[in-house]
Amino acid sequence: MDKDPDSNLWFEEPYTEGLRFHYRVKRYVAAKQTKFQYAEIIDLFAFGRTLFLDGKLQSAEIDEHIYHEMLVHPAMLMHPSPKNVLIMGGGEGATLREVLKYSVKRVYMVDIDEELVNMCKEYLPKWHDGSFDDERSIVLFQDARKFVEEYNGEPFDVVISDLTEPIEEGPAIYLFTREFYSTLKNKMSEDGVFVAQSGSAEYLYTEFISALSATLKQIFPHVLGYHDYVFSFQLNWAFLIASKKYSLNEQKQVMEKNFDIIKDKVEYFTPEYFFAKTVLPPYMKKSMREGRVITDKEPYVWKA
Repeated sequence: MDKDPDSNLWFEEPYTEGLRFHYRVKRYVAAKQTKFQYAEIIDLFAFGRTLFLDGKLQSAEIDEHIYHEMLVHPAMLMHPSPKNVLIMGGGEGATLREVLKYSVKRVYMVDIDEELVNMCKEYLPKWHDGSFDDERSIVLFQDARKFVEEYNGEPFDVVISDLTEPIEEGPAIYLFTREFYSTLKNKMSEDGVFVAQSGSAEYLYTEFISALSATLKQIFPHVLGYHDYVFSFQLNWAFLIASKKYSLNEQKQVMEKNFDIIKDKVEYFTPEYFFAKTVLPPYMKKSMREGRVITDKEPYVWKA
C-alpha cells in the first residue's frame, strides 16, 4: 500500500478490555506470521515506522531511542568496565546497538524468533544500524532460558532483559521466574548487573512490575525500579535494575565518570535525568510492596 496523505486506514491496538489505541496508517510495510508471533511493520502518521507484535506496539521510529537508551545505559554505566554482555530478546537490534557503544569484548543476543530478527534487519535499519554485523556480536536463535542454563563461558558483567511481557502460555513465561533468575545470577560476574523492561508503570497496570520486583528481590541484594514516559507507548514505562554487588547510590560517581565516554553517542539519556526517574510515585511504591513472587510452578501471564 502506497503512502496516501488522505488515507483513512486506521490500525487498532487493544491494551485492556476497556482501552484501545488507534493509529492512522500511511503505509502497511510488511507482515509475517512467524513460528512464535504475528509481526507487522507499519508506517504511521504519528510515529513513523512502527513494529507491532501480536497487535501490540513494540517500537516506533519517533522515540525508540528513549526506550532503548533508558533500558541499556543505566546497567552498562553502573558496572565499572562491562566486557561480556547478554541480551535476552531485542529482536530489532537497537538494544544491541546501544551496548556496542561501549568497549565490550562480546555481546550475546539470544532471541527465539529468527524470522522476526530477519524482518527487522530488512525493514528497521535505523534500529540496528549495522550492529548485527559487528564482530563483537554473537546472535543466537534459541530459547534464552535454555541458553543460560547450558552456558559455561565467561561470566556476564551485564544482562539485559528486552523481552516482551509474558502475554500467553509459552516459553517466555519461564524467563521471569525465581528459578530462572537464580540460575542467571550464577552465570553473572561478582559485580554483575541485571536490567529488565518491566511493562506499564501506570495506574491501570502495575501488577507486572510489582511481581517482577518481588521476584528479583529474592535473588539479588540490590533492586531498584525506575520509569519514563514513552510517547509512542502512550504510557509511563517501568524498568528494574538489580545488582549482585552495587547499590545505585554507591555507583553514582562511577556512572557519571563512565558517561563521559559515551555522552556524544546518545540522544536522550543522562545520569542526572536517570536519577530523577528513580523517584517513584506513591502508587508505584505501594504496588511494588504488594507483588507476588513469580515461580516456575506459578508463572506470570499478562492479562490484557
